[in-house]
Amino acid sequence: MTQPIYSLAGKRVFVAGHRGMVGAALIRRLQGQCELLTASHAELDLCDQRATHEWLAKHKPQAVIIAAAKVGGILANATYPAQFLYDNLAIATNTIEGARQAGVEKLLFLGSSCIYPRLAPQPMPESCLLTGPLEPTNEWYAIAKIAGLKMCEAYRRQYGSDFISAQPTNLYGPEDNYDLKSSHVLPAMIAKAHLAKLQGAAFMPVWGTGKPCREFLHVDDLADALVFLMEHYSGEEHFNIGWGEDISIADLARLVCDVVGFKGELRFEADKPDGTPRKLLDVTGLNALGWKPRIALREGITYAYDWYLKNRAPAEKATA
Repeated sequence: MTQPIYSLAGKRVFVAGHRGMVGAALIRRLQGQCELLTASHAELDLCDQRATHEWLAKHKPQAVIIAAAKVGGILANATYPAQFLYDNLAIATNTIEGARQAGVEKLLFLGSSCIYPRLAPQPMPESCLLTGPLEPTNEWYAIAKIAGLKMCEAYRRQYGSDFISAQPTNLYGPEDNYDLKSSHVLPAMIAKAHLAKLQGAAFMPVWGTGKPCREFLHVDDLADALVFLMEHYSGEEHFNIGWGEDISIADLARLVCDVVGFKGELRFEADKPDGTPRKLLDVTGLNALGWKPRIALREGITYAYDWYLKNRAPAEKATA
């Protein structure tokens, strides 16, 4: 691997959102490499502009990775559209401007693959941004993420700030959200399959037809990619981060059930929304820079289920 153009070694690095799935993975990845700066929501509300700017001015991080966000699946986006738009806009604008004022040397803003049009070409290249309508089920979140990405681009042009951005595909792994009312598809399936197994259920319900295809990346692979970009990239272009292959929701459900050990049938609820028909990222740009993921899907789901069993799974007695 080529020498980094910006080394994080020994730097003061602020990981915004360190208690979330992505932030926690970044902490694991950077532990021992740099001086990590963190702040819980109780200590710092990133939606509060004054508090955010004052915190950054006081602690003076040299590098910032913005992993903080209000996130959720289709149901959560539909239920809280205003919060998804406002909170994520506030986090982006407050942190990016505060970082500029504090003289931060390098910043990475984390976007999302939902920034691309609903019917984008597949795999989705970075160039298809803003070429068509967004997926209605997550447009509020997507608009806020697009704004953050464009802020990094604008700050590079106007202020010469070394601010970059990247957007991952669907993520999973330790510290994921397994609440069925607000979680994404893969952790929801793990929780559903485990509960169905404990209860000896004859079937497991799955939202939608099972036909849409999704790509998944283990969060530890994402953390490694983000550190790679911080150290090896400086430019306006945003980068996709993904595995490079997708899987149908139906096949994903079968794989999860196999890992969990649920032997019942799957019952697809076609009256529930499917979301975007397909969402696969074109990752040739990041691959060409020299980075590729390592954790295959079955291996990653096995890791995720093991973490769920130890940290989130309901006890057997509670479901008997």
